[in-house]
Amino acid sequence: MQAEVKIDELIIGTGKAAERGALITAHYRGWLEDGTEFDSSFKNAAPFQTVLSNKRVIQGWILGLQGMCEGGKRKLWVPAELAYGERQIGNMIPANSNLIFEIELLEVLTR
Repeated sequence: MQAEVKIDELIIGTGKAAERGALITAHYRGWLEDGTEFDSSFKNAAPFQTVLSNKRVIQGWILGLQGMCEGGKRKLWVPAELAYGERQIGNMIPANSNLIFEIELLEVLTR
């Protein structure tokens, strides 16, 4: 059985839709399943900007954000195999961790 990202639409956006390869700007928070927050763009007081590509973000973000429109907010449940798999990330994300993200899409710039 193939791993899938579970998506919960919290707010449906009305702007441009995100697609693979697009430059996006977003605010997000990330948690482990036990509720431990491991990252947040709010801590940096600046939104996160990245390209939706395998070289920049985890597969779970690419799958979970495609089709999401500017102004939207989603909660993503990302299984370990679509996140970091067997790799431990720093001291915050143990190997084989399922991750939860709440992402607010602020802007989409297509290529």
